[in-house]
Amino acid sequence: MKFPCQLKKYLYFCALKNKLNKTMYWTLELASKLEDAPWPATRDELLDWALRTGAQEEIIENLQEIEDEGEIYERIEDLWPDYPSKDDFFFNEDEY
Repeated sequence: MKFPCQLKKYLYFCALKNKLNKTMYWTLELASKLEDAPWPATRDELLDWALRTGAQEEIIENLQEIEDEGEIYERIEDLWPDYPSKDDFFFNEDEY
């Protein structure tokens, strides 16, 4: 995959920054931004999508920290297994 020169510099800078600060974290807000990502996707495809859509820096950093073994991710739960489903937000009104 070819990137424009400016994008290569940005990715290189982020990679250096990540080596110094190795803390990948997901919050509900960050992970929810990936719901519109082009699933299924590889790490590089998710990174490309995040950069093109102007995703938050934390999302890009988290995606860069994923070891790239060419794995294809089917959905956000493959990256963050604890991501809540839509059913987790509803409760049974009969219980209250």
